[in-house]
Amino acid sequence: MNSKVQSLKQFLGQAGRVALVEVAATKGSTPREAGAFMLVSASAIFGTIGGGQLEYMAIDKARQMLRPLSPHKGEGKDARIEVDEVCATLDVPLGPEIGQCCGGRVEVRIRLLDRTIEQKLIAAAESEEAHLPHVYLFGGGHVGQALAASLALLPIYVVVVETRADALEGMPETVETRLTPLPEAVVREAPAGSAFAILTHDHALDFLIVAEALKRDDTAYIGMIGSRTKKATFRNWFLKSAEGSDAQFARLVSPIGGSAVKDKRPPVIAALAAAEIMTALVSHAAHASAAPEKAMAG
Repeated sequence: MNSKVQSLKQFLGQAGRVALVEVAATKGSTPREAGAFMLVSASAIFGTIGGGQLEYMAIDKARQMLRPLSPHKGEGKDARIEVDEVCATLDVPLGPEIGQCCGGRVEVRIRLLDRTIEQKLIAAAESEEAHLPHVYLFGGGHVGQALAASLALLPIYVVVVETRADALEGMPETVETRLTPLPEAVVREAPAGSAFAILTHDHALDFLIVAEALKRDDTAYIGMIGSRTKKATFRNWFLKSAEGSDAQFARLVSPIGGSAVKDKRPPVIAALAAAEIMTALVSHAAHASAAPEKAMAG
């Protein structure tokens, strides 16, 4: 598994001299929020501050600082620039003059990277990675492979669980894979706030995993692939044989990805399911952070 922290360390180890480009402040509508950053070397970049002309200008200025050049003349008359040996500030209006009509304004701080800044970036990335929401994907079939590829692009920690070794082949390098004869046991070990997407090759196994997930009351999302008939069959079994309740069953999302788009191709199901899972994770995190505030207010 290749994590974002590993990618960051690899970039820093190979890039040579590097400049940190960071969104210091924003006003109005902007591509990224304050704190977003990217790293720029003479020939490569890591991360993004939102793309467009703003990013091109920041990269150009960063590379001037990495390799001293004549004064740059392309920022536009409303951009104010303050430069010293190791730090520069761009104050850029996002208007028609630079071909970016967001309407806001962004202050970008550019600093040459030193050992102290580098260590802070790595520490921050490690902390962020340690607190990423977990998504457990059960099943590595056609839809599982497509969904793993979609989820691997998101700021989440993805674990693909399978009972078949060959089904784990070809998974994205940024996801964790687990081969186990008892996938339902993985549900019990998952941290609070996790999401579970169940789409194995065996309906009976799907039912066992979903039932285990529904026993928990701290999940962000529980979804099962299938039809209305499969969902009804599961409900009957869950209530009569698994000692489940209607309240627990109501938390199940099935089919995953919803039914508004009538397209059963794996990449389409994966795209819809990834959006559904990410929405659930964000909503769960918002409710979790609001709960302590309500308790304090009460």
